[in-house]
Amino acid sequence: MSFIPNFDSDGVVTVNRVILKPQFSVEDLEERVALLCENVKTYHSDTGFVGGMVVLNSGQVSNEGSTIGQAVANPLKDREALIITFWRSFEEHEASHRSDTFQPLFKQVLELCENGNEEIAYRMLWSGKAYSPAEAAEARAAKERYLQAA
Repeated sequence: MSFIPNFDSDGVVTVNRVILKPQFSVEDLEERVALLCENVKTYHSDTGFVGGMVVLNSGQVSNEGSTIGQAVANPLKDREALIITFWRSFEEHEASHRSDTFQPLFKQVLELCENGNEEIAYRMLWSGKAYSPAEAAEARAAKERYLQAA
């Protein structure tokens, strides 16, 4: 079972990085991206779109997971968002961008962007979901058995 239901390992993940211009709010971004995402779901669910998510920079910096110093907050808090989409193929993604219904909504999102836009396509190397409590207990027990046998 895949982490993203119906997302094939040969699929494509695209990431747009949005940095809001100072005169716009998170609510402006949410409204415009909601219209754009609804359009993609409506017109491209049967032409390659598998799913997506939008995440907003919370400002928190993991000092446990970062190796570039001990920052306490990220200056792009509530100004940086990632729009992440999952597609069957890059070609189908590109066709969605040429859609007459998509382009006006896309331009409205770009009006918010301080950084212009660069959308990078990635291929999935790994995805997974957490174990259930029972699965986690069994995985730990298996590790212990393996370590004792080695």
